[in-house]
Amino acid sequence: MSTDKNTKQVDLELRQFIKNLGYIAGGTALLITVPWLQSFTTDKLSEIKNEKARVAILGTGSRGQYHILNLLRIPHAEIVALCDNYPPNLKAASDLCPKAKTYTDYRKMLESKDIDGVIICTPLNWHAPMVLDSLAAGKHTFCEKSMALTMDECKAIYEAYLHTDRVLYFGMQRLFDEKYIKGLSMIHSGLIGDIVGIRCHWFRNNDWRRPVPSPELERKINWRLYWESSGGLTTELATHQLEVSNWAMKRIPESVVGMGDIVFWKDGREVYDSISLTYHYRNGVKTTYESLISNKFNGLGEQVLGHKGTMELEKGQYFFEDVAPAPGILQLINNVEKRVFSTVPIAGPSWVPETASKQKPHYVIEGMVHTTSGGSMVGAENDGSDNLISAFCQSVITGEKAKDIVEECYSSTMLCLLGNQAMKEQRKVDFPDEYKIPHLKF
Repeated sequence: MSTDKNTKQVDLELRQFIKNLGYIAGGTALLITVPWLQSFTTDKLSEIKNEKARVAILGTGSRGQYHILNLLRIPHAEIVALCDNYPPNLKAASDLCPKAKTYTDYRKMLESKDIDGVIICTPLNWHAPMVLDSLAAGKHTFCEKSMALTMDECKAIYEAYLHTDRVLYFGMQRLFDEKYIKGLSMIHSGLIGDIVGIRCHWFRNNDWRRPVPSPELERKINWRLYWESSGGLTTELATHQLEVSNWAMKRIPESVVGMGDIVFWKDGREVYDSISLTYHYRNGVKTTYESLISNKFNGLGEQVLGHKGTMELEKGQYFFEDVAPAPGILQLINNVEKRVFSTVPIAGPSWVPETASKQKPHYVIEGMVHTTSGGSMVGAENDGSDNLISAFCQSVITGEKAKDIVEECYSSTMLCLLGNQAMKEQRKVDFPDEYKIPHLKF
């Protein structure tokens, strides 16, 4: 249980984050480029005063417990219910918040009038039925990424959202990560010029398995490894970075090609442990995505390549293409060492860019920038998740929908599912017309 001191500190951190957003790109201009923040301003936060959102956690595994720990530190949140059909996880969550009522049947939990909002942290195949049931029960709803296991389920959730007055959020925490917000704002201001390419990757070195106390629990506990309950590396990892790619481009790619294989972890799993995808935008720009879980050297990252520079969003830094030339004496030494004088024309050598000084990064945010290696299967500190879950609780109280969050998750999830289709069918797959929604710009 968090102390009062910790709670007050987090409250101050969240308020400072909200306040800082106004200085990133100049208030109104910022809210145009990141519209979901319109319901997460200092003025909006002050409206809730001492009210609390009464929330239930549906799915109390590692990610559910991660959210519990954040919620315990948020002053406008109260955890009133927990639900899971796996007793060890339910017990662990109950130990964290013993006052919360426990359930094993989520439909029974949804009948409670003491619950304002539901936070869903279950396997992907349960996302659609639980989100739809939660909205139908009149609950404000937060669901972890990705949106759903199939394209039809994504469309059903989107349609339900259009016809409800309930709030719906999804776990796209980069939308609330300050270095991403500021970095993308700088890209859109023209800092690195026209975007000519985007490179995304996420590497780990682990088998993606969890201990199974009994064989019949294999598919229940290791649900990420089977197509019936998981989209594999795309829906678990790529969904975040494809969303960032679309955010940078302000549009959606029209097609995808790719390859997926089980290269190393040949242990009975069905989903790929190595994938490579290329998404093609109508203007010719391509996003490449690569992920594998048998080598962690490169970690994770997104590089937005412009004709004037490169932005590394996860690291919160950027570089310019034109670098100041090295001092003349260093260039002379470089030429001598490389024996270039044997082929120098009579007019003498020109000082070429290859002899320029080594590039040094510029930083998106002054001071310490929180980054992650991408190795955790649970979550990372200061990755935007705390701000995201705080924003959801605020929306539960005010009833104000966060603009575009549902659409952002819809588009990135659809791209993940299309990527899986391209890999399975070994062909180029176009974004189907029947799944296009008005928000999407191609």
